[in-house]
Amino acid sequence: MPGKDNDLTRLRVALTTFFALDGFIFAGWVVRIPAIKEQTHASASTLGLALLCVSAGAVVTMTLTGRLCRRFGSHPVTVVCAVLLSLSVALPPLTHSPSALGAVLLFFGAAYGGINVAFNSAAVDLVTALRRPVMPSFHAAFSLGGMVGAGLGALVAGALSPTRHLLALTCVGLLVTALAGPALLRITPPAPPERVPHEAKDPRRMDRRTRGLVLVFGLIALCTAYGEGALADWGALHLEQDLDASAGVAAVGYSCFALAMTVGRLSGTALLERLGRTRTVVAGGTTAAAGMLVGALANSLWAALLGFAVAGLGLANLFPVAVERAGALAGPGGVATASTLGYGGMLLGPPAIGFMADWFSLPAALTSVALLAGIAAAIGVATRKVAAG
Repeated sequence: MPGKDNDLTRLRVALTTFFALDGFIFAGWVVRIPAIKEQTHASASTLGLALLCVSAGAVVTMTLTGRLCRRFGSHPVTVVCAVLLSLSVALPPLTHSPSALGAVLLFFGAAYGGINVAFNSAAVDLVTALRRPVMPSFHAAFSLGGMVGAGLGALVAGALSPTRHLLALTCVGLLVTALAGPALLRITPPAPPERVPHEAKDPRRMDRRTRGLVLVFGLIALCTAYGEGALADWGALHLEQDLDASAGVAAVGYSCFALAMTVGRLSGTALLERLGRTRTVVAGGTTAAAGMLVGALANSLWAALLGFAVAGLGLANLFPVAVERAGALAGPGGVATASTLGYGGMLLGPPAIGFMADWFSLPAALTSVALLAGIAAAIGVATRKVAAG
């Protein structure tokens, strides 16, 4: 139906905008972490505890957002969470102690976790209605937003204080939400007719084998998202602290990573069609492990930047593949489980890096990203029969 196709196109554009906005705001925050660390006089471990508040807020919100989406719809929840995320990003530079920073990051994490569950739920419905594997394109928008946010952060790091920079992000976020939100609210979420009989057979429960497989794919998502969160929160600090990069150059590190992820995800559909899911996961995990070892252990700034880019290219499509496979096995419940595990890995990884950095060193701590990427590749091999295609 022409009208329906136009609605789906508009919905795809609106959702893509919110994915990009999320990446833009998140990257704008992470590139200012070194300055806020100095402002709050936080050690690596106390900064890790403050970042753990992001995880706590997100995990609590993720468990509630699914219910809110079922009751009010994923589109209104996405818009509300976008407003909260835009407002909360301005709060960290207003703090002057690790405890105060942790308190405002609890709010920021709640908004971040909520919007990720909400727009991923909306995207899953849209992908099913379109009958095309376009999920990587949404995650590419997130990565592109992150690249732009980190790039602009690098440009303004020496000119704007964190307070002015993050307040500008608030203004951008509210403006984008005001423009894209009404379009999202006007469109009714697609409900493919084939979903109804499938859910009628098994509305809520998965058998033990299916649940186990969903958790395995969720583990792939966790392993790979751990690397994304670690590089987002600690990559710039590693370049600045261990390789003597300036604040502006250090911010470029996450931009390189985000650019590589964007390129990888934009080509994700073609890559999956050529290699299949198993080879994509194995090749991606292996590539990411090699790149992260270089990025963490290299003594040269340019070698580290290259390593970050290679790691981003390797990790690019692992999360979308894991979520897609979980959804194919168990429908929306499987997507929710794998997504929650994945974003939990992204948000719990940075605090773990902080503790390991205090125990050992930051470069040694970052090698854990390579270890988990290797585990994701191994899981890909072990589940090759299930993920065939």
